Amino acid sequence: MSWSEIDKAPLAQGERLDTPDGLWFRCDSCQEVVYRKDFEANQNVCIRCQHHFAISPMERIRHFLDRESFQAYDENLTSSDPLKFLAKKKYSSQLEDQFKKLNRRDAIVCGEGLLKGHPVQLGVFDFAFMGGSMGCVVGEKIKRLLLRSKEKRQAAILFSSSGGARMQEGVLSLMQMAKTCAALSQLRDVGVPMISVLTDPTTGGVAASYALLGDINIGEPGALIGFAGPRVIQQTMRQNLPEGFQRSEYLLQHGMLDLICARSELRNQIAQILDILFPKSSQTESSHIEKRTH
Repeated sequence: MSWSEIDKAPLAQGERLDTPDGLWFRCDSCQEVVYRKDFEANQNVCIRCQHHFAISPMERIRHFLDRESFQAYDENLTSSDPLKFLAKKKYSSQLEDQFKKLNRRDAIVCGEGLLKGHPVQLGVFDFAFMGGSMGCVVGEKIKRLLLRSKEKRQAAILFSSSGGARMQEGVLSLMQMAKTCAALSQLRDVGVPMISVLTDPTTGGVAASYALLGDINIGEPGALIGFAGPRVIQQTMRQNLPEGFQRSEYLLQHGMLDLICARSELRNQIAQILDILFPKSSQTESSHIEKRTH
């Protein structure tokens, strides 16, 4: 129900008009109250201050790729709990809880689709799944994505949002740093680009591996990007950190990012990059050559 559709008839004495639950959203950044449907239509970005909030993988894919072009891969890969990790709850039970809540087996959605007609291999992290942590399944899915990108000569695009390596898988999760970088190296060998989009937050082993090794590194506005968090660094160094330390804007100033792009402009911005790297005229010409060869 939209606000304009609420019955405007006079109320009887003592009668009270309640607004539907969840109709409004209060921005944590500017404290403004905005209409939730406007907020969601703006891809979870505050329409007042432009603060970027988390967005689910499927919502991001829906806004980013051409309509109904996405095909997911490797959805059923699941961690085997190799360390039999036990805290307040078994790791296997934590994974099952996350599956019931989010209907996915791990912290990344991978597949392929079209971006304004360009075929791409796409991976999108889900921070809601155990803080977007990278364990064996996440590392394997990224590796497979990059190798598909190599095989099909399609650009790889990875949206990262992670707290780092998954402690429940110990050193096996740290091995995914080398594994993803090795696959990225194979992609580079054939001259196919990887575009890395770093969202809030991208930290730990993810930031320290493939995420900052893109051929083009793009940050969303205000995203926290770095290895250790600023509080840990400040406590270790016992020094005050520069204003905006580890935010996208700071990294851009210091050469760690190529550009910062608002979420609403990412689709057009990356499509323009692909137009330069993969001109459609050359793609059409190569497909004609391939057909004549066969």
